[in-house]
Amino acid sequence: MNLRDLHYFLAITQTRNFKRAADKCHVSQPTLSMQIKKLEDYLSIRLFERTNKSVMITDAGRRIAEAAQTIVDQERRIIDIARAIRDPRAGEFRLGAMPTLAGYIFPAMMPALAKIFAKLQILLVEEKTERLIEQLKSGKIDAALLALPIEDASLQTLFLFDDPFLLAVGNKHPLAKKKSVRIDDLAGHKLLLLDEGHCLRDQALAVCQAHGAQEEKSFRATSLETLRLMVQSDEALMTLMPAVAASKQDKLCYIPFTGTKPSRSIGIVYRKTSARADMIAEMAETLAKIYRNP
Repeated sequence: MNLRDLHYFLAITQTRNFKRAADKCHVSQPTLSMQIKKLEDYLSIRLFERTNKSVMITDAGRRIAEAAQTIVDQERRIIDIARAIRDPRAGEFRLGAMPTLAGYIFPAMMPALAKIFAKLQILLVEEKTERLIEQLKSGKIDAALLALPIEDASLQTLFLFDDPFLLAVGNKHPLAKKKSVRIDDLAGHKLLLLDEGHCLRDQALAVCQAHGAQEEKSFRATSLETLRLMVQSDEALMTLMPAVAASKQDKLCYIPFTGTKPSRSIGIVYRKTSARADMIAEMAETLAKIYRNP
C-alpha cells in the first residue's frame, strides 16, 4: 500500500465511477482497477460493491476513506511546508473567512495583498467558523479571518480590527430618523437574527440578553443579505449589522451606537506550527492598516 493507491481509492469514493476516477488521476481505467484490487487483497476486505452500472462504497470502505483522507491531507501539508520554507511568499495560499465577513472584506483587501505578495496565489474560502477551524487544523487552509477570541492551543491569533455593530432599521421604522442610539434603547424591541451556526448570531444574541432586547423567533435569516431584505420589507423589524457589511445602496437606515458600543473583534488565525508565520504576520499588518484606517 502506498500514497498513490490512497489517491486512487479516494478518487473513486469522490466520483463513484472508475472511469471518472481514472481520468482524475491521469491513469487508464485498467491500471486504476488493478491497483484497487491489489489494495483490497492487501487489506483482505472489499472496499467497493461494483456492478456494470454503479459503484457503492462498503461500510469498511467508508471507515478506511476517513483515515486515508487524513493521510493525504498530511501529505499535502508536508508539501506545503517544504514549499513555504523554500519561498514563503510564493505558491498557493488558502485564506478562509466566515460568511458574515468574506463577501465584504475580500474585494477590498485583495488589491493590497496582490501588490505586496505578487508571487502568492491567494485562494479564498468561505465557510462557517467551526468548519474553517477544522480546515485550519487539518492543513486544508493556511489562515482564516474570524471573530475573536478563538480558544484553541494549536492555533495562533493576531488582532486586526474592531468591527462595530450598527442598528439597521427600515426607512419607516420609529427609530429611522435618529442620528444615534444607545444600547439600552433596544430594551423591549425584537431583533431579527441569523440562524444557528453563525458566530454573529451568538454575538448579537449576547447583546440582546444583556440589554433587555428580544430575539424575533418567527424567522431566522440564513445570510446577512436575507437579514437585510427582511428588515427592509417589514417596518417593525430591526437587526444588528456589522459595519463592514453596511451598504449605502440598500433602503435601510444604519444607526451608530453612542456610549457602550457593541462590536466584534476580527483577527487572522493560523497554526502555531505554520512555516508561513512571519508572512502571515506581515499580511496581518497590511489588513490592519486597511481596516483601522479606512
